[in-house]
Amino acid sequence: MVEFRARWSALADGIEAATPAERDRTVDALRALAILGVVLGHWLVTALTARDGSLATTSPLEHMPWLAPVSWVFQTLSVFFLVGGHVAARGYESARERGVSYGAWVGQRLGRLFRPVAAVLVLWVVVAGGMLIGGADFDTVRSLVKLVLSPLWFLLVFAALTAATPLVARLSPLWPLALVATVDVWRFGLEGPEWIGWVNVAAGWLVPFTLGAAWSRGAFARREPALLLLGAGSAATVALILWGGYPASMVGVPGAPISNLNPPTLAAAAFGLAQCGLALLVREALARAMRRPTAWAKVALVNLSAMTVFLWHQTAMMAVTALGLLFSADLPGLHTVPDSAGWIAARLLWLPVFAAALMVCWAAFRTYEQAGRRPEQARAARTVAVHRPGAEPAKEITRV
Repeated sequence: MVEFRARWSALADGIEAATPAERDRTVDALRALAILGVVLGHWLVTALTARDGSLATTSPLEHMPWLAPVSWVFQTLSVFFLVGGHVAARGYESARERGVSYGAWVGQRLGRLFRPVAAVLVLWVVVAGGMLIGGADFDTVRSLVKLVLSPLWFLLVFAALTAATPLVARLSPLWPLALVATVDVWRFGLEGPEWIGWVNVAAGWLVPFTLGAAWSRGAFARREPALLLLGAGSAATVALILWGGYPASMVGVPGAPISNLNPPTLAAAAFGLAQCGLALLVREALARAMRRPTAWAKVALVNLSAMTVFLWHQTAMMAVTALGLLFSADLPGLHTVPDSAGWIAARLLWLPVFAAALMVCWAAFRTYEQAGRRPEQARAARTVAVHRPGAEPAKEITRV
């Protein structure tokens, strides 16, 4: 244990020394918190039940609606889009100043997003095909593949907004927010067609993305605008849930007639405003925390493999669930119906196992995310190493 602490301290000191003094570490901290929030949220509100020789997807939110506040804590996508808009707007302006073309800039950014996606898709095409050829139940394969693919929708939206940064970076968040409200009035108030709701897939996430772009321009240098976002967003969310007929859960619930997330509703957009306001308000506290080398090292390492963690966390959970079937088809918190406090307690005990499985996926597939670094990033990577023989250098931490 003493040796491990010494190595970790040495690694943290190396990462601290390799980090540029001008880097805003709170941006990385918020991104890491957003990714980990999504991962933990999925592990807590997604369940695979064993029934008649097959696996079916369900959720504790379906059986225990009083757990809806859990989704308020772990549905952190708005913070991810806030950070994404901030980084994209700042990065694009920096690229313009350096004479980098739009094509080169967007190609580099989208490459970082989609390179690790290819590994997930290839593996699951092989796995799904093998399961079907081996006689696996079709509904089971469909449930598993749906869990893997469902998180990818947000990457497509994020990629589209990133590519549109030159067009939307200076757009007021009020415009997409008004569009979300108009679509919801049409859908729910005027009984318009259901397909019109998919307009909000872009408009809903454009709200925090443009807030992030405004942040890059200094719009939140004072606390008052962030306090306004938190207060107005919270009040609007409560009003929409209590009197507007919107569900309390900020994630989709199987069997529910309305989902706040698929596609995003006005309630989700209002909740996102509050969440972004809170994120902007805690920047000073995060900045103080990130001055500690060990705290900063954890955040930096998460950010190095953020997409790998996001893309493989569902696979890790499913792998543990499938392996559990070798021992029993009725393991509490893993295969059983999530309808009691006992299931919650058991699921919490499974979280470290999911995390261990995710670490295996991370070790196997992180290279796909970290490939294609720029030469200066590769040089930065070589400046940080774990101080033991044969250790692999820690990957670059200067990426924006």
